[in-house]
Amino acid sequence: MKSIESELPFLRALMKMLAAQWGEDCEIVLHDWSKGYDKSIIAIENAHITGRQIGDCGSNLGLEVMRGTSTEGDRYNYITQTEDGKTLKSSSIYIKDDNGQGIGALCINFDISPMVMTQKSLSKIIAPEKVEVDEYFANNVSDLLGYLTRQAIAMVGKPINVMTKADKIKMVKYLDDKGAFLISKSSGTICRVLDISKYTLYNYLDEIRTKI
Repeated sequence: MKSIESELPFLRALMKMLAAQWGEDCEIVLHDWSKGYDKSIIAIENAHITGRQIGDCGSNLGLEVMRGTSTEGDRYNYITQTEDGKTLKSSSIYIKDDNGQGIGALCINFDISPMVMTQKSLSKIIAPEKVEVDEYFANNVSDLLGYLTRQAIAMVGKPINVMTKADKIKMVKYLDDKGAFLISKSSGTICRVLDISKYTLYNYLDEIRTKI
C-alpha cells in the first residue's frame, strides 16, 4: 500500500460493510496520519458512539504507536470507556505502507453498555478476555494533550508547584513516551504547565533521549 488515499474506496466499502453487519452500536473509524494527527479521522461510521467526526484527532494509543513507545501493534477486544460512561469493546489495526511505516489505523468501537447493564452474567461471553486499556477519545488535540498532561501529573503524584527538577524530568519523559510532543505546538503548553522555559524543556528532552 502506498497510501491510505490510494486504497480509500476499498476501505470505505469495508467500513460500510462492518457497520451494516454490526448495526448502529458499532463505530468504525479510519485514520490517515498523513493528514496530521490533529485531524487524522478521514472517515467514520456511527459517529454518535464517541461523538467524534471527520477532521477530529486520534486517541492516545495511536500517538504511542507513532512515537514508537508501543510495540504491541494491533489490539483486539480491549475494553474502554467514553467520558459519558459508555463501555466499548474495541479493536484497532495499524496500517503500514510498502516500506513498513505506520500511516494510519482502522478502529472498531462497539457499544456494549446495554449488555453490561442488563446482562452482567453474560460479561464473560461479551468479553472473554477483558483487557483494560487506558484510551481517551478526544475531539481535538488540545483535549488530548490536556488528558496526557493530567495523567503525567497523576503519575508523578505531586502538584506542579512542589515538583523538583527530577519530578519534572520524569513528567516530561512520560509525555514523550506517550507521544505528546508529536502534537503541534504542544511544547508551549507543556512549558506553561510546568512553569519552565522552552530552553529548559529541550534540555530535559535531550537528557531523557540521550539515556535511551
